[in-house]
Amino acid sequence: MDFGNIMDAWLEKNGIPDKDAEIGEKQPSSQDRRRRLLRKEPDASLDLHNMTQEEAWLALDAFFRAGQQQGFEKLLVIHGKGNHPGSDAVLRDLTRKFIENCPFAGESGHSPAAAGGSGATWVLLKPLANP
Repeated sequence: MDFGNIMDAWLEKNGIPDKDAEIGEKQPSSQDRRRRLLRKEPDASLDLHNMTQEEAWLALDAFFRAGQQQGFEKLLVIHGKGNHPGSDAVLRDLTRKFIENCPFAGESGHSPAAAGGSGATWVLLKPLANP
């Protein structure tokens, strides 16, 4: 039996897998991850309505920490639009300040109008660093 011919025939039919290319395909780029996350529904949401600023800050801190620990990728904060006469968007501004100071909060923006518009903010969480 000519094992050389059998091996050549098998290699011709199946090829030689490029393990490096396969690994590269499994690792999406940060741009691919961003596009996927922008389309994704939030993993969890937090409604800050009827909270004081202090209560809202503590709730945001607990919510973001829990989200990061659970491996969530996208969160939604419902803070309201602050359209009451004579008042500013206090909870919206507080949410923005929290996001700017949170070490694992990444890109953020307002939800589409159907999902709360400027009364809700989505946040992409930074991926956990590999140990």
